[in-house]
Amino acid sequence: MVHRPARVPAAVLTGLVVAFGPATAVGLADPPAAVEAVSADRSLQLTGAPNARDIGGYRTTDGRTVRTGIAFRTDQLTNLTPADLAELSRLGVREVDDLRTVYERALAPDRIPAGARSNWYDMIGAAPLPELMSTLAGGTDLYRAFITAPGASQAVAAVLRDIVETGQDPAGGAVVFHCTAGKDRTGWVAAVLLTVLGVDRDTVTEDFLLSNHYRNAAPGDGLAGVQREWLDSAFDQVRVSYGSFDRYVSEGLGLTAAEVEALKARMLA
Repeated sequence: MVHRPARVPAAVLTGLVVAFGPATAVGLADPPAAVEAVSADRSLQLTGAPNARDIGGYRTTDGRTVRTGIAFRTDQLTNLTPADLAELSRLGVREVDDLRTVYERALAPDRIPAGARSNWYDMIGAAPLPELMSTLAGGTDLYRAFITAPGASQAVAAVLRDIVETGQDPAGGAVVFHCTAGKDRTGWVAAVLLTVLGVDRDTVTEDFLLSNHYRNAAPGDGLAGVQREWLDSAFDQVRVSYGSFDRYVSEGLGLTAAEVEALKARMLA
């Protein structure tokens, strides 16, 4: 298992809200009056992870297509049924990348499909306490912390590298990456991945907002759902911190040009 140490006080504070708030909000809100258009049903149809979906199928600005069956974004795997686990095994999942804090992992351990390896890449547990205190309810501060918090960029990069490495394995295999609700930390990793691959910003945002559909979030529900301006704030922080998305990839994530090309070779058809 791969892991990095987290600051326990920060992890505990985050876990209390992230683990309980979003998870218990699902299914309690009234159905939304309107949700973003779903051009295709991307759901993996997992009973215990309603926000589990394939990241593939999108078109890039240069006319290529993101391959399906390679990278899946999900909510936590704690409540997977035996049938869910069998489905992930059938899909060839070999790496499960957990973006949660140590507290969340202790509170709700993942159920790992047979043949898969669990990796721990805590994305926000090492954030400074004052900064973390302002991010517990979600919102723009949380999304900016995805770029500025210690260890956050390393976590994002680790997921992208796992996707490349599964392609180098003769046996192949897919990668699942997730947090608790599969919408915030997972949403940013998915947005980075799709942007690196060359998917346009509007489509990236559409994928991000699909969490509102799959989690049945009412408009403006920040616990169960997500908001466009949150993702916008993360991209703005990339601009503030690095000047451009390309520099964020090379300097923030530390991905080399060769790694980016390998990721594209793995993910694009």
